[in-house]
Amino acid sequence: MIWVLLLPLAWALAGAACTRLCLAAVRAASADDDTGRGHDLTLYEAAFLSGGPGRVADLTMVSMARRRRLLLARTGWATVVDPRGRDEMERSVIGAIGPAGQSRIAPARAAAAASDAVGGLADRLVRAGLAVPDGSRTTVAAGVRQVRAAAAAVLALGATALLAPGPSDMPRDLLALWFALPLALTLGCLAMARVEAHPYTRWASPAGQRLLSALTRHTGATADDGTCLTSVAVRGIRAVREPDLRAAFAHREQDTRG
Repeated sequence: MIWVLLLPLAWALAGAACTRLCLAAVRAASADDDTGRGHDLTLYEAAFLSGGPGRVADLTMVSMARRRRLLLARTGWATVVDPRGRDEMERSVIGAIGPAGQSRIAPARAAAAASDAVGGLADRLVRAGLAVPDGSRTTVAAGVRQVRAAAAAVLALGATALLAPGPSDMPRDLLALWFALPLALTLGCLAMARVEAHPYTRWASPAGQRLLSALTRHTGATADDGTCLTSVAVRGIRAVREPDLRAAFAHREQDTRG
């Protein structure tokens, strides 16, 4: 009789998660008007909309390294070569590295990502309707994760009910069907979100996603340094072509895990 307790729980989890996802999709659709029309994204804006504050710090470091204003060693250390930042993002990176002019990449990146310069960039994008407000990041992307978790929970609850020892007043095939219904609800909701709201993102609003898509299409047209930096802004460190830079940021990942 354990299924009497587990089945309502499965329905409650599935229903709550799907409802949150649908509400998030409705809110996103209602805000998706002509916002962002005619706005040309800067590289920093594209980086934030694609990957948040950390992506902005990565882009700034890569840009400075390519212009020989910052040395990123294969050992995972950052050394300031030119202490005069060309913009507020570069100055935030130099400040994050510290007065000694040298620091591990991981803590410098974290400090730069938390700087006032990146915070101001985020605020401007939110006011322009291109970024999701910080308090509202439980949107479509988070809703999809919740529905996935609910689907896994329904599977686990159904398996528990079917494998529970002892007699049951309900045939197992009928019991499996009852648990299959909330599972079908979650999977159907995920399929609809995939069609209607993909790609999911934590940072960009629907208007921001449109601008990012246009920027990505333009990136493939040429192969100059600006385009390479655009790829880093949109795709992250995996778009870096230089082996030395990739090795430097590989140390960053190790420091983060450590």
